[in-house]
Amino acid sequence: MNVSTIAELVSTVAVVTGLIFAAVQLRQFRIRQEREAAQQLVRSFQTTDFAWAMVRVFEMPGGLSKAQIEEHLGDDLRIVYALITTWESIGVLVYRNQLSLDVVDDFFSGPILVSWDKLRPLMEGQRALLNRETIGEWFQWLAERMRDRESLHPPVPAHLALKHWKSR
Repeated sequence: MNVSTIAELVSTVAVVTGLIFAAVQLRQFRIRQEREAAQQLVRSFQTTDFAWAMVRVFEMPGGLSKAQIEEHLGDDLRIVYALITTWESIGVLVYRNQLSLDVVDDFFSGPILVSWDKLRPLMEGQRALLNRETIGEWFQWLAERMRDRESLHPPVPAHLALKHWKSR
């Protein structure tokens, strides 16, 4: 082998090594970004208003009309709208791959589905009232993704599915 061939080989190895290093760094960045997003997700939901909105939605009877939902919630309608916009935001983050659907599923699949089932008439009523089909679109999209997942793999509560789990 002559010097120029050795130089080309060294150069190729250096480029390939650089690409592998960049790929590893990108993967680590993505993992760190997802972990930070999950931590931020948890922190953002540890508020009394968020908890109270969840309670209000959970205790609400199903099958109410838009007007009945508004009457039932009264002044708490504003915090329930905050809950709805939270689900909307999560839907956008999942769609844009800023937050994994797995993480959202682990944290909130049940609450998202219960919220959508009970608040759907409110969203559809707002859409009709405002003639704007995009009202609650990401909330609906997210609930539909959760429903799709559950149709393929019915949910098993963590305390049952992972009862034999051991820390590494």
